[in-house]
Amino acid sequence: MSDFFKDVIEVVKLIPKGKVTSYGMIANYLGAKKSSRVVGWALNKVSQNSEIPAHRVVNRNGLMTGKNNFPTQNYMKEELEKEGLKIKEDSIVDFSKYIWDPIKELTI
Repeated sequence: MSDFFKDVIEVVKLIPKGKVTSYGMIANYLGAKKSSRVVGWALNKVSQNSEIPAHRVVNRNGLMTGKNNFPTQNYMKEELEKEGLKIKEDSIVDFSKYIWDPIKELTI
């Protein structure tokens, strides 16, 4: 696993319950602004590991584009709903209310 993939995973582990971030926000935080797809590839490698909250990462519009990489088709939706988010048509309702931006949250 590359260092970038490891860094992605470390950031994802810090996303609090009830919050979500985007592939692009993680890429931007890691200094690779145009690498949101690479973030997605990294998460695809760990989406079966329930200790890494990859279900909290969505696209920039709040759409659950990675849902097919989890143990079941509804896993991502079910986990986010357990954390208090409302999902409609694979999209997070009131997305902006739940955004966790690592640049704002982790930068001193």
